[in-house]
Amino acid sequence: MDKIDRRLASRLLSEQVTGARYFFRNLAPRRAGRLGLAMGGREHCNPDYALRRASFPFYGIEYVAAGRGTVKLDDRWEALGPGVVFAYAPATRCEIRSDAVDPLVKYFVSFAGTDARRRLRRCGVELGRTRQLAAHAEITSVLEDLVREGQRSGVLAGRICAALFELLLLKIEDTATLAPHASEPAREAFLRCKALIDARVERLGSLEEIAAAAGVETSSVCRWFRRYQGTSPYQYLLRRKMNLAAEHLVENGGLVKEVAQRLGFADPLHFSRAFKSVHGVAPRELLRYQHAR
Repeated sequence: MDKIDRRLASRLLSEQVTGARYFFRNLAPRRAGRLGLAMGGREHCNPDYALRRASFPFYGIEYVAAGRGTVKLDDRWEALGPGVVFAYAPATRCEIRSDAVDPLVKYFVSFAGTDARRRLRRCGVELGRTRQLAAHAEITSVLEDLVREGQRSGVLAGRICAALFELLLLKIEDTATLAPHASEPAREAFLRCKALIDARVERLGSLEEIAAAAGVETSSVCRWFRRYQGTSPYQYLLRRKMNLAAEHLVENGGLVKEVAQRLGFADPLHFSRAFKSVHGVAPRELLRYQHAR
């Protein structure tokens, strides 16, 4: 759907965002039966972002990709940061504020269905509460796919989006198995370091910077990643950087030098070698593939 009524839009979307990407699947989904997607998107909140609403037409689940802020769900205030997910019902009173210095970047998905409460509960998201997730990169990847596919049309678009939404819920549910036990401080420290890399992937550039940002020894970071990730922290960071680089090149085009600088590479040749080591092709080859489509 290309256009929505202005009055409805004001109820559904905030004007205090920039660079937002939205999709609209069905703004009148069935309230009974299985879950039905209504809409969703990715929003870069302005520094003065402040949303307050007493109700909403749909159930919603929101995920913080970057930045800081707070959310009030009914009468409870909670902190927001990278990796935090929260959900609300149509009758939930919701207030969201963004940090002025470190504004929120967040995804949201709106849906309906009598199965909504049970399905959210099954994946470990309690209505009116926040939860910190560990698998930050995996969650954001699924959400990016959902936003992209949601903007497309076609006979199978609805089924693809429904499948991606179910995958999102399964990914969230799967993070429960990653939650550290009280007797596993090393795993808890690993998950904190991993979430930190996911949140600051563009700014971090070395093992030493990762350790300094986490406030731990480099040897500890290496040990945790070898044990729980099966790779080194720098290799994990490099793959995250190169995945982001591929996204920038495919979606925005532009100069390889610009993407390299954005990801902290002063030498474009070093960037190109790192890109090819991860993806098997050089960045310029990827751009040629894209232009040939």
